[in-house]
Amino acid sequence: MEIERKFLTEKVPFSLEQYHCAMISQYYISFSPTIRIRQSNNDYFLTVKGKGHLSHEEFELSITQQQYQSLQKKCDTPPIIKKRYFVPLQNNLTAEIDFYEGNLNGLITTEVEFPSEQAANAFIPPIWFGKDVTFDFRYKNTNLCIHGIPQSE
Repeated sequence: MEIERKFLTEKVPFSLEQYHCAMISQYYISFSPTIRIRQSNNDYFLTVKGKGHLSHEEFELSITQQQYQSLQKKCDTPPIIKKRYFVPLQNNLTAEIDFYEGNLNGLITTEVEFPSEQAANAFIPPIWFGKDVTFDFRYKNTNLCIHGIPQSE
């Protein structure tokens, strides 16, 4: 079970140079159910995600680079490309700050995974995290892949 909250971040108020960074590219094989392939630096994964916003089931399987490249040919939509920084928070939590590239250039989101829904609901984010978009389907990666950056409300 994956339990996470997602925030629309405008600006990170500190340098990220000291934090671990991953270059991520992901493609969607299916949107219902959500099946994606992801390259994160030199690691490759096939992921199946269940429905839900705050919490959903997730199954992840390591695959080879060759399998990733083969499956990539079956994807019809543009990839999600982002640079992810891992910033430690209190209570053994980690902020995953994503700087999107390509057709999503300029979008920044911050996600935090939690051990329980209770912990997720009790979490008070720093102001710089920005607007909580956990329940806004427009900011789910599947929707970003198809429709791009949401227009202002």
